[in-house]
Amino acid sequence: MEVGDQRLPECGVVRMSNRFRSDPRLTVRMTVTMFLLGLLYVLFVAALVALLKSWVLVVVIAAGFLAAQFWFSDRIALYAMRGRIVEREEYPRLHGVVDRLCAVADVPKPQVAVADMEMPNAFATGRNADHAVLCVTTGLLARLEPDELEGVLAHELSHVAHRDVAVMTIASFLGVIAGLVVRFAFYSHMFGGRRDQNTAVVFSAVLGISAAVYALSFLLIRVLSRYRELAADRAGALLTGRPSALASALTKVTGDIARIPTRDLRTQQAFNAFYFTPALGSRPQLSRFFATHPPLEQRLAQLGRISVELGQSAPPGSGKAG
Repeated sequence: MEVGDQRLPECGVVRMSNRFRSDPRLTVRMTVTMFLLGLLYVLFVAALVALLKSWVLVVVIAAGFLAAQFWFSDRIALYAMRGRIVEREEYPRLHGVVDRLCAVADVPKPQVAVADMEMPNAFATGRNADHAVLCVTTGLLARLEPDELEGVLAHELSHVAHRDVAVMTIASFLGVIAGLVVRFAFYSHMFGGRRDQNTAVVFSAVLGISAAVYALSFLLIRVLSRYRELAADRAGALLTGRPSALASALTKVTGDIARIPTRDLRTQQAFNAFYFTPALGSRPQLSRFFATHPPLEQRLAQLGRISVELGQSAPPGSGKAG
């Protein structure tokens, strides 16, 4: 198939299903995570109501934040990561790859966006498949070969098809609210002047509960996020039939990100849970427990196993023989 002025490899696609394969384990993990976060959310709101004596204020503010994050998450993400919607005439190769993958997977085509930044990466956002945006950076487009780009886009489309973009958007809401409460409480303590003993007790209780909720939601989201990345790798590799291309893209992008100055990466780290690969260089062993993505070695090993399943040679670095 012609895309722009380059030909995309066709091998493997005809052997695959015309839809993304369902992932029951991902569904179970998302359901359990959302249940636990929902329970945590109810307890959090109840605790704030009991302490602040104003359930109307707490519920209205919480509901407003949730609605805004759910309905406008795609716009917020695009704005924060300097992305813009692009038309086919401007990026024909990119649109061509997305068109082909959506046809093979039988999913609605998301809006296509490009972020003008050197960091090579991609992300998908939106509340459902009919209101989704798939965004790539100019740094990614400049570095990847056509089959590698196809693998990355298939990975991102898998997030949309499995609805885990919406789940992650909602799941991250509780942590955002708890974090804002902690920040507000901290600054009000610093600049709010003197308080009586009862106010100090309420302040300390709100701060402690919010910090605990933030920590628990932080851990739950990261456990889910690491698995969803492995699930998207697998779904994307099976859709295209070329696990080695996705492995090559992962290796290339991760290596290039590691060479970007740390000060430039810090501005993007808040969005790591949505990226194809995190905006981090080398990570200490302990920090991997709190990471949004599994280690590169684990992702490559899984792609190596998929290559063997498909009767192909395992990609370099996967630790699997052909």
